[in-house]
Amino acid sequence: MVGPLVRALWSTTRKSISSSAYHSPSSYLKPFIHVRAAGISRSFSVATAAAAATATAPGGALDPNRLRNVAVIAHVDHGKTTLMDRLLRQCGSDIPHERALDSNQLEKERGITIASKITCIPWKENELNMVDTPGHADFGGEVERVVGMVEGAILVVDAGEGPLAQTKFVLAKALRYGLRPILLLNKVDRPSVSEERCDEVESLVFDLFANLGATEEQLDFPVLYASAKEGWASLTYTKNPPDDAKNMSSLLDAIVKYVPPPTASLDEPFQMLVSMMEKDDYVGRILTGRITSGVIRINDRVHGLRDTDSGVIKIEEGKVVKLRKNKGMISFDVESAGAGDIISMAGLKSPSIGHTIANVEVMTALPTVELDPPTISMTFGVNDSPLAGLDGSQLTGGKIGDRLLAEAETNLAINVIPGLAESYEVQGRGELQLGILLENMRRENFELSVSPPRVMYKIEKGVKLEPIEEVTIEVNEEHVGMVMEALSHRRAEVTDMGPVAGNFGRTRMTLTCPSRGLVGYRSVFSSDTRGTGFMHRAFMAYEKYRGPLGNVRKGVLVSCARGTVTSYALMSLEPRGTLFVSPGVEAYDGMIVGEHSRDTDLDVNPVRNKELTNIRSAGKDENVKLSPPRRMTLEEAIGYVASDELIEVTPHHIRLRKRYLDSNKRKTMSKRPKE
Repeated sequence: MVGPLVRALWSTTRKSISSSAYHSPSSYLKPFIHVRAAGISRSFSVATAAAAATATAPGGALDPNRLRNVAVIAHVDHGKTTLMDRLLRQCGSDIPHERALDSNQLEKERGITIASKITCIPWKENELNMVDTPGHADFGGEVERVVGMVEGAILVVDAGEGPLAQTKFVLAKALRYGLRPILLLNKVDRPSVSEERCDEVESLVFDLFANLGATEEQLDFPVLYASAKEGWASLTYTKNPPDDAKNMSSLLDAIVKYVPPPTASLDEPFQMLVSMMEKDDYVGRILTGRITSGVIRINDRVHGLRDTDSGVIKIEEGKVVKLRKNKGMISFDVESAGAGDIISMAGLKSPSIGHTIANVEVMTALPTVELDPPTISMTFGVNDSPLAGLDGSQLTGGKIGDRLLAEAETNLAINVIPGLAESYEVQGRGELQLGILLENMRRENFELSVSPPRVMYKIEKGVKLEPIEEVTIEVNEEHVGMVMEALSHRRAEVTDMGPVAGNFGRTRMTLTCPSRGLVGYRSVFSSDTRGTGFMHRAFMAYEKYRGPLGNVRKGVLVSCARGTVTSYALMSLEPRGTLFVSPGVEAYDGMIVGEHSRDTDLDVNPVRNKELTNIRSAGKDENVKLSPPRRMTLEEAIGYVASDELIEVTPHHIRLRKRYLDSNKRKTMSKRPKE
């Protein structure tokens, strides 16, 4: 039993943890325990240290019956990460800021979840391993590879918006693995959400379950109502629960009740399927996964296995040098872990995601996760523009290739295929996913040139197939016609259309559209709807090729000289179209400096200076006033460039250019038949 003094300290700080989860009194003699969390060393009091221990089964591992492995899945912006904040805070974790699990710098800047995060929440007599997953369709591979680690899922649905495109995608993955999701209707505190609306959304979700082939048990899903922002969940509909019920206890109890414990045996030999991987400067490769069977301890001999067409291959044998587990916002070392638990281990250099780690006497590999195929590809190559080497330090094809291959190891949704002339074909799920990769490389001082995205077609029984996406659009009524016209040029087909419940003057449309038609459309959509529209998309299936696209982009203004852009030259170019550059920027032959007002390209001279004369004219010192140039983000540039153009990506600049810088060469190549 724990001493009275320690019990009093613990009860004031962590009331939600039962006394059976404590260390022996000797563990309280040290006033602080230092742990590493997100690369930062922090000090935690003895109360937090006590939360790191739980009652164990024989052999030093936690009893699998007290474990619950749960994934939080939802459409983008439906409140997953905010929900995780409230669950962590409910169980006594110190949350440094909102969206605490979004620790990546790009995640903080953009307000989205890019990579899956795993943490453990102690609740009463149990430990809940929670997995926060991304909501964007481009990062669907993150959802696919972690769904196999869990026995249950919390499906978060915005009570106002209802199930959208990505809701269907993530739910299909959960149902395919036999999970029985818990439906959580979030944001019920909004004024537009009523009990009738919640019943309607629940019916829509039930229909979605049925259409995806859910079993009878899966169709009998429990429903909870919550406001993650306010920090409460309820078993019944309410907008303002009593003060003593404004917490997440109902949801945590539902997880324990409805999510089954892992079916695993501690007595069998150790086996674990690697689902996540990261690299550490001190211990090397860190492999994360759920232990399928057995117990693993520090210094155990293990080996990596890979299943191939010719049989199981042994990759590497080694010793476990470190075991690590996340709890709340901290990461701490453990001596052992048992079946059903999610653990990170270090000691092997070669195994990666999809491989099996097992005791040396085991030669059976676990089944791997099946991922959806990539739908678009881009070619990454060396930057060969006249301004190459002025910004970055990582310039060679070898360094670019090493970085891309390292990314493919940790992200199974990306494929890298070496090409000709130090170029690499990178295949992924969408322009946002590849844009995030490019942005990370920019910040690592890489310079490279990137081709426009190309859709990956299939040929089956002599029929050309292309990826089709399901698109959900919500706009004001006055913008419906403009959006419909733009999407008709992109071969979209409307499947459903109607008013938005609770929002007068808003219309929601559901369409199917080829992936190639949606490339670059998001920025056009934002302009057409004046920033008031919402568009969500998710991969649906491969279908028959729908034919060539209509006219979706105008021509461009191409520089025919090298030098510094002058305001005098831009003053005469402004009537020709929209400018992408401002005075003082360096330009070169073949660089795109603006969009032409017509459908053809136009060679211009943006570096021309006013000639000096001996005569002072009335207009010599006139004040030049220019409209602000159009600044493109990386994702907008990826969607904008045409097949004969490239994106020059450097740490400080994003430039658009023609593939062939010489104008005569461009004219010659334009006469060749297109593929």
